[in-house]
Amino acid sequence: MKKKYLLKVLVVVIFMIVAVVNVKSYATSKTMANSISQDEVQTMIDSSIQNAVTETITNFKAEQEASAEANEDSSNTSGIAMIAAALATGLACIGAGIAVAVVASSAIGAVSENPSLLGKTIILAGLAEGIAIYGLIISIMILNKF
Repeated sequence: MKKKYLLKVLVVVIFMIVAVVNVKSYATSKTMANSISQDEVQTMIDSSIQNAVTETITNFKAEQEASAEANEDSSNTSGIAMIAAALATGLACIGAGIAVAVVASSAIGAVSENPSLLGKTIILAGLAEGIAIYGLIISIMILNKF
């Protein structure tokens, strides 16, 4: 933002130098029917400088206000993204907990009757735990976007 501001000031200064040179050459020209006095030239230069400085300050203040509003909007969006990430992880973990509770209790009963089912029940418990990992991945994706 400072670079933009400095660039604008530089453009205004160059414009003022060109204007001063043009006004002075116009004022000292022999072909002018109505000559302008040195005081009138100085008044014109002063008013041009004052207008340029006023416009630059106004533009700078407008840019600062716009950037402040943009920062405020981004902080609101960031807060909503954090809430969304927390909900994604929390609800996925609650769902995974319920799923593991159901699968584990059923797996204990099945393994007590038939020990050869142990491998299948471990796979089912792992799939239930995967729900929590999916929620965590979604929350990481949300936080990386904002």
